[in-house]
Amino acid sequence: MADVYTTGWWKPFPGQEDAFVEAWTEFANWASEQPGAGVARLTRDLRDPEHFVSLMGWESIEAVRGWKGSSEFKERMSRVQKHVDKFSPTELELVASAGAPEVIRQ
Repeated sequence: MADVYTTGWWKPFPGQEDAFVEAWTEFANWASEQPGAGVARLTRDLRDPEHFVSLMGWESIEAVRGWKGSSEFKERMSRVQKHVDKFSPTELELVASAGAPEVIRQ
């Protein structure tokens, strides 16, 4: 089970939502192949459809640092960020969970 998560708050430029989702998906597919990576998800706010949130589980903060420190990270991330007006990333640590574990892990 992932104990560390990377998350991002994204707001694409108007009219760039589809291009953003496509670029994010390509980025997430690459990210999910990195050591210690889990499943990556992109969600859209039902109340504010211009707002997206990404979430990806990781085995450790060291795995996240290795991924972000890789030679490809900056270039691949720039392909996503060119479609967004605002982006706010962070790393999270799991402190509690409840519910069906098989749903949480996916």
